[in-house]
Amino acid sequence: MDASKDHVATAALGRGPRRARFWRGGVISCPVERGSTASLLNHRSFRAQRGTCFSVLLLLLTLLLSLTACTRHPASAKRYPFKGRIVAVSSQSQSAIIDGDAIPGFMDAMAMDYKIKPASVLSQISSGDTISAEVVIVEAKGDAPPDYWLENVKVTAHSAPPAQTPKSSLHMPAPGEEVPDFAFTNESGRRISLAQYRGQVLLVTFIYTRCPFPDFCPRMSSNFAEIYKQIGTNPALATTHLLSISFDPEHDTPKVLRDYAFTVIPAHDAALFNRWEFAVPSTTDLPRVADFFALTIKSEGGLITHNLSTAVIGPDGKIVSWYHGGDWQVSDLIRDATGAAPQKHA
Repeated sequence: MDASKDHVATAALGRGPRRARFWRGGVISCPVERGSTASLLNHRSFRAQRGTCFSVLLLLLTLLLSLTACTRHPASAKRYPFKGRIVAVSSQSQSAIIDGDAIPGFMDAMAMDYKIKPASVLSQISSGDTISAEVVIVEAKGDAPPDYWLENVKVTAHSAPPAQTPKSSLHMPAPGEEVPDFAFTNESGRRISLAQYRGQVLLVTFIYTRCPFPDFCPRMSSNFAEIYKQIGTNPALATTHLLSISFDPEHDTPKVLRDYAFTVIPAHDAALFNRWEFAVPSTTDLPRVADFFALTIKSEGGLITHNLSTAVIGPDGKIVSWYHGGDWQVSDLIRDATGAAPQKHA
């Protein structure tokens, strides 16, 4: 056999006839002609092959690093120092409403609902406490939605309320509690009140149409849209009605609410409003509505900082369930609604 026609791998693989290996055991090998070191270095073909091999090596290393980065870091996270005061704590949703200070260069001071990690910290904080923490912001990447939460939460000051007042004045709707007959103006400009929904199961959530936070109003509307779609196919939801209430009466006029509704359900079919209405209370009535449903709102620079509140009201006009924050699932409300639906008698 003509030795000059033998093919060898790189020097690291030794001498002898070898087939070129693209990738094996973490080593790349390329075919080169055997010969003296000098002849190899001077051989134009070898230089071309060596360049090709080096390019392949760089490409594979780049791909390997990219795959490693994707595996270890599915989304980019940013951290900011955070300070604020606890408004309310929810063990059920593992979150807290916190009136946070401004974070320079990132966000203004506002009250928001934050998930707390680890959840065990919730037992160490209470309404009125001042805390320091880190807010972690995970940007959307691919199919992964954006997310945020607080870590490294530490209580820096306890604020005990006066002895004659309750620890927290925030009213929490309780199962079995009768809901006042609040009045609103709906997307058609018609006056409605909660009493007219007696005999039906009423699902209520709160939004405002300019809300820029994906995990807040848009998420509530998206969840209600999913429930609306199931109303038409699930007989157990035959008596269920949806009501999205805006807390922005100065901006969310009936026309604005109607236009917003058609962005949530793009069919532009007015039949939508037979089962799902969009309404707003008067500026005068808004504080009472907000107080009953534990809704915290604050206007700042054209935006409204707020928490989330969603309720299921039974056919008798009483609270069936109430969800603080936005961690409830569509299945939760459907379960509550079907359980509260009036029973048909044979």
